[in-house]
Amino acid sequence: MKNIVILISGRGSNMQALLEARLPCNIAAVISNRADAEGLNIAQAHGIHTAVIAHRDYADRGSFDAALAKTIDRYNPDIVVLAGFMRILTPGFVEHYRGRLINIHPSLLPAYSGLDTHARALHDGVKIHGCTVHFVTADLDHGPIIIQAAVPVARDDTEQTLAARVLREEHRIYPQAVRWLCTDQIELGGQGRVILKCRKQIGTALISPGLE
Repeated sequence: MKNIVILISGRGSNMQALLEARLPCNIAAVISNRADAEGLNIAQAHGIHTAVIAHRDYADRGSFDAALAKTIDRYNPDIVVLAGFMRILTPGFVEHYRGRLINIHPSLLPAYSGLDTHARALHDGVKIHGCTVHFVTADLDHGPIIIQAAVPVARDDTEQTLAARVLREEHRIYPQAVRWLCTDQIELGGQGRVILKCRKQIGTALISPGLE
């Protein structure tokens, strides 16, 4: 059974979705860069080990990432899961966990990498938005894509209503991605693309607004 370490910075709703998904893995620890992260209490309630590595205690990103990696490695992780971990990681840290580090991002990458994804999508008038689970590389928010979910953008959407709709899909696809990794159903192909073994693609299209 694979060991999973989850990194959070706040409430940890995606972390909670993973904890409640009964995944075929051992969630060895939840680690935060903030001692006041609400998700730490949720993890402890599930009997999960927790730790805090406060980024403000370190002079630079490199020293923080080194301390973080040292703590993570105590749990011998097969997969490191970023679940609302609001720190940009150094290339050395990313390389240390190459092929084992995944993230969820609130957009249909490669569109809208970075912050404020929902506001930017509304500003641009896109009709379909969504979320992406991907492997983390040194190229921020541009690692190989594992799974995506798309949602229609409603005419009266606000940033908050669109974010809530996307978050519901995040809670569905992140556990699925981790489940595939735990059961070795994913591999990275030679072109840096994710190959999902023995699974057919669904042919249904999402069209927004709908056709008459």
